[in-house]
Amino acid sequence: MVVNHGRWPHGSDWLCEAAFECYLPLLETAHRLVADGISPKWTINLSPVLTEQLASPEFQKELSFYHDNVRRACAESREHFTKAGEKEIVRLTHFWEEFFERMWEMHRRIGGDIPGTFADLQRAGHVEIITCAATHGYLPLLARDESIHLQLRTAVETHKRHFGRSPRGIWLPECAYRPRYEWTAPTGPDSGRERRIRPGIEEMLATHGLEYFVADAHLVSASQPLFLYRDFLPARKEAKSEPAPTMPTGQARSPYLPYRVASRGGTGQAVAFFRDPKTTVQVWSREHGYPGDYAFLEFHKKHFPGGLRFWRITDSQGDLGTKAVYDPDVAAQKVGLQAVHFVDLVVDTLARAGKGPSLVCSPYDAELFGHWWFEGPLWLEHIAREMERRDVSRMTLGESLEAVPARTTLSLPEGSWGEGGDHRVWLNRGTEWTWDRVYSAEAEWVGHLARLVADGRPELHRVLTQATRELLLLQSSDWQFLITTGTASDYAERRVAEHYAEFKRLCEMARLLENGTALSPDAEHTLRRLEREDFCFPDLDPAWGLAAAAS
Repeated sequence: MVVNHGRWPHGSDWLCEAAFECYLPLLETAHRLVADGISPKWTINLSPVLTEQLASPEFQKELSFYHDNVRRACAESREHFTKAGEKEIVRLTHFWEEFFERMWEMHRRIGGDIPGTFADLQRAGHVEIITCAATHGYLPLLARDESIHLQLRTAVETHKRHFGRSPRGIWLPECAYRPRYEWTAPTGPDSGRERRIRPGIEEMLATHGLEYFVADAHLVSASQPLFLYRDFLPARKEAKSEPAPTMPTGQARSPYLPYRVASRGGTGQAVAFFRDPKTTVQVWSREHGYPGDYAFLEFHKKHFPGGLRFWRITDSQGDLGTKAVYDPDVAAQKVGLQAVHFVDLVVDTLARAGKGPSLVCSPYDAELFGHWWFEGPLWLEHIAREMERRDVSRMTLGESLEAVPARTTLSLPEGSWGEGGDHRVWLNRGTEWTWDRVYSAEAEWVGHLARLVADGRPELHRVLTQATRELLLLQSSDWQFLITTGTASDYAERRVAEHYAEFKRLCEMARLLENGTALSPDAEHTLRRLEREDFCFPDLDPAWGLAAAAS
């Protein structure tokens, strides 16, 4: 959550960039396809914490402020490069001005309601919206089942409030999965001491009516895991972890079929789809895939002040000073050629998948399209048109359950789509301290909940509700990712410290209330401030975790 946590470089500007460069362009692309009689059939994960921010009045104010800034940046950059005699860049200032005004008009046309417009597309059958854990918590490493149930129940309730129906599927944060087994905390004072059988993630999904999830291909095919974020990130710090679990030998299993997943001895199951490594590489990799084409917009080089990008990738060298000026027309031509290549690859992959119905599941980070890869939304449009022309079936994951039913039930090993296929990106020497705080907060939160059930006073409920929000925000896997990759480690470390400190402050308020002491004016002010700053999940009930765990 970045709204109310500053603007630049790691505050609301992140979200505004994503809105202008990713979510509004995706909506524009979908509307253009639908107008031409082509249904995109995208499966889109709009995570609960993202949706809450996109729908908030505070975000609307931030987006308007951001729009004013980029308009000013276009004018000021035009003046600067006109004086410098850079005619090609002057033309690009007009290109950016037209782009931002077109997106702002799109925003105005939909009444500023990005989530609601995606919901309209879903009601018309053009997309399927799935959910994620409430704050993208890394589920396999959370120490308490109550925390996992809280992440999932909050996700389902928030999804229903914004989209008018329960989600059928979920994007597990970082594709991280854990089966049922005897678990112990991997770090902290309880590491290696307390052991208990914990349900598999699929059992918890079933409790909340979630039918399917997406996992990485190496979990089903014993293939080499791919960590393609590496192409977008600087070298990361040294990590320590156990090697990834290996797939049991036996019957060959294919990433081109869905499977029912059930842990041995478990009580619930869900269907798993597996991302296709062949098409994944084509879209994720800057070195081997489409986004690294030399004609495409260079993500890392910006002109300051203003932050506009005027240069293309140009070459494989890291020297930003050698980049040539971007040409949108040439980039658009490349997109069309790459779309044809991608559809060829899909058709060939399906032909090689074997007899019977099969599918190619190609999931990517949504903000790759338009934000990291500016030409991405146009590429998606070309893909849909090429598949329509060649009569290649497109369908959402929910529709795929009917077309390619999951028959075989199997157990999966633990893993993620991170480097090494395990948890090392999120749990290593550099992030152990964050898990110590998460585990401490989880244990304290569960203790307060047990007393809340017996007490039930509205004021105590209010305090613990905000403490639960701070816990959810503390659990975000983004913090460990940013620390490990070094992309914004100072920012992530600060956010972990802040949410933990606020959680502890609220727990102290709860103890006072439990002992019959009224809140001081300072405590009341702190509570109101936190409710305003960290406003997500207005219908949150702290007891959701306890109720689901008990069931």
